[in-house]
Amino acid sequence: MTRILAIGEAMVELTHQGPTALSLSYAGDTANTAVYLQRLLGSTGSVDYATAVGDDPYSEGLVERLAEEGLGTRLVWRRIGRRLGLYLVRTDDTGERHFVYYRAGSAATGLFGPGHDPGADAAIASYDLVYLSLITLQILTPVARARLWDVLDNVRAHGGRVVFDGNYRPTGWPNARQARIAAEAALRRTDVALPTWSDEQALFGEHSPDDCIDRLRALGVAEGVVKNGPAPCVAFTATDAYHVAPTLVARVVDTTAAGDAFNAAFLAARLQGASLVEAARAGHRLAGSVIQHPGAIVPTALLPPAVPATRHIDSGPSYPRTIHG
Repeated sequence: MTRILAIGEAMVELTHQGPTALSLSYAGDTANTAVYLQRLLGSTGSVDYATAVGDDPYSEGLVERLAEEGLGTRLVWRRIGRRLGLYLVRTDDTGERHFVYYRAGSAATGLFGPGHDPGADAAIASYDLVYLSLITLQILTPVARARLWDVLDNVRAHGGRVVFDGNYRPTGWPNARQARIAAEAALRRTDVALPTWSDEQALFGEHSPDDCIDRLRALGVAEGVVKNGPAPCVAFTATDAYHVAPTLVARVVDTTAAGDAFNAAFLAARLQGASLVEAARAGHRLAGSVIQHPGAIVPTALLPPAVPATRHIDSGPSYPRTIHG
């Protein structure tokens, strides 16, 4: 069984159901991916979530929700006197979402900071796959990020793989330069990169997904996908690249978590033996399903069928645990 750890912040999600009505749920980019990944892997994989929560009722509600989805919570730390972060999301007529965040000082912003359990570092190194995003890095202090770099280095030294989604949200950073420094530091420790082209263009000023792939390869990334909304994504290895068209969708309701869902389905398919292209198609299928329904996490019954395992010339390296050095 493949053991996977996602690291980040899950928050209270308040979604507008009208001018004054709101519905409450829990979400966050890495948490969304973790939920979908566990659903897709079933008994073939075990997904844990690493975050920090407070001592408020909503924090307890989040932990219960993660457990209900089958996620392991042994690396969820409770911070006395802290609270869970919160965000509101409103969708326009095209299904595009707009966010307002209330996360300053949330429990998760203390991850890898003072009071961090040193025993957790060794625990994290035992996972086969560790997943994080630029939003994970955004909430951390510079000192905490430096500690996380050591943790990721240790993961890879023990044969694990690191997966990184360059999920860039400008409002969460003092400036773009700091975001670029953090992203590049993470990518130097990344085996599988799953960025979105619009984010990469905004952060790095590149002219095409090909430019983005060249940069990722230069940083040592072995494979990945540059997602591109309704346009074809580009799946790549160190030597090859493949344009994969998305699933056609009749009506977009809510684009929340489209990229998170894509990442989950891509990783699940690769872990189950699918080729790079088939895994990208699986990502498109799940993302296409998710955006036809409101909210970040859609009911399990609405998930598309799992992709059959295939092996092709474009399959690239599989994800076994291999000892480096």
